[in-house]
Amino acid sequence: MAMNGAESLVRTLVAGGVEVCFTNPGTSEMHFVAALDRVEGMRAVLCLFEGGATGAADGYARMADKPASTLLHLGPGLGNGIANLHNARRARSPLVNIVGEHATYHRAFDAPLTSDIEGLAGPVSAWVRTGLSAKAVAADGADAIVAARTAPGGVATLILPADTAWEEGSGIAPLPAIPERPRASDEAIAHAVAALRSGEPVLLHLGDRAVRGEGRRLAARIAEKTGAKLLAMTSNARIDRGAGTVPIERLPYPVDPAREVLSPYKHVILVGATLPVAFFAYPGKPSALAPATCDVFALATPEQDQIDALARLAEAVGAPADAPLPPLARPDLPTSGSLDQDSIARVLGALIPEGAIICDESVTTGRNFFPATHAAAPHTWLQLTGGSIGVGIPMATGAAVACPDRKVISLQADGSALYTAQALWTQARERLDVVTLIWSNRSYAILRHELTNVGANPGRKAIDMLTLDDPPIDWVSLSKGYGVEARRVETLRELVDTFTGALSRRGPFLIEVALT
Repeated sequence: MAMNGAESLVRTLVAGGVEVCFTNPGTSEMHFVAALDRVEGMRAVLCLFEGGATGAADGYARMADKPASTLLHLGPGLGNGIANLHNARRARSPLVNIVGEHATYHRAFDAPLTSDIEGLAGPVSAWVRTGLSAKAVAADGADAIVAARTAPGGVATLILPADTAWEEGSGIAPLPAIPERPRASDEAIAHAVAALRSGEPVLLHLGDRAVRGEGRRLAARIAEKTGAKLLAMTSNARIDRGAGTVPIERLPYPVDPAREVLSPYKHVILVGATLPVAFFAYPGKPSALAPATCDVFALATPEQDQIDALARLAEAVGAPADAPLPPLARPDLPTSGSLDQDSIARVLGALIPEGAIICDESVTTGRNFFPATHAAAPHTWLQLTGGSIGVGIPMATGAAVACPDRKVISLQADGSALYTAQALWTQARERLDVVTLIWSNRSYAILRHELTNVGANPGRKAIDMLTLDDPPIDWVSLSKGYGVEARRVETLRELVDTFTGALSRRGPFLIEVALT
């Protein structure tokens, strides 16, 4: 029996290693939905909001190192998912983003849901194509997989007109070759060697693959030989951390502390990192954070093979075979005192279980969590990469789907969580092993700081726009309404006991941490 275009596409995706579809479909996508029933090997995960689907696909890709698929309903569905596609683009996450479209002949009638899907998808995608026929759509899907997986990784958006799904397809399309990452140039290696031998202060600014285990070990060897310092980008898609790894701090988010950190350096070597710049413009402050006299250059861009570049640089400077790890002690578990950012950091450092995945959208509360968690049990840390809030709960959802044998801990600002709280329902439906810690300060705390930073003079109306306490959000009731057990804690002792209990069991659990 002949396959239709939708089944040909789904079978091509599965053959190309795409095994999960995070979906919120509509009428135009029903043939793709039906194809999921007929094809073994594709897990369908229902999300109640498209931003949950795109955020989950991002989290999955970061942990699986391969793409998931999304399935979104026409232009408005894509519009609902764009914020977390932006984050996925900034994380360089491989993602096959399938968006339904009206049948090719129906678009001319300008039906109510007609929109410029390609125009919407372009700014958040590395590759965009609209399917033209059922016979070609499987090959389109194969090309989308290759585009998503081509370094440094990106969102490949395939627009699927309904008739290309229901008409007769071609069967499974072969996957073209995925290009290898290009090597850094010899000139870039020589530039870095000269900087490291100059006798002037040098910073190795790391991102992408360079902040993972092997990349950071190579960078530490170079630093051990040359005296260079290591620093991660402010926002990183994934960092492997904890006992046995090279500790690394991040460039601070606020402009003044970031400039202070960078001020001693005469050379900043970017390895998988982008130019250090301020998140926003501030009156009287520069956008570029490194000193104007500093030599800032790329050893290896995110598109290039950073591990190879670091290995070549290590050999060129005569780096030792290993770099000693500094002595670090896991913090003792605090059981008394105030419930604040510092005590929470110590609780995390003491209780993070081995192999945990930390999905961090703390925004304000978690800015200083790294020092107390350097010596925690080995774990992986995922961050908000694109600055578009609302990724945390979906990201944890996708990470848990990718790694069902690892505990996922979601560190979540309360204001951000409200954007995509629906993803808790998906965690309950899929019985995912996620513990969510909500930092309940009942405000958009970061924006309270930004009012001052941008030189605004706020009054009562402005302050009211940044508070979430009238009425207060009842996170325990909200979480239980989505099917996730929850508890509110107001003391450090309650946090320790409740968090310890949540870590000892499987399945989703939410803890509202009351902060003043």
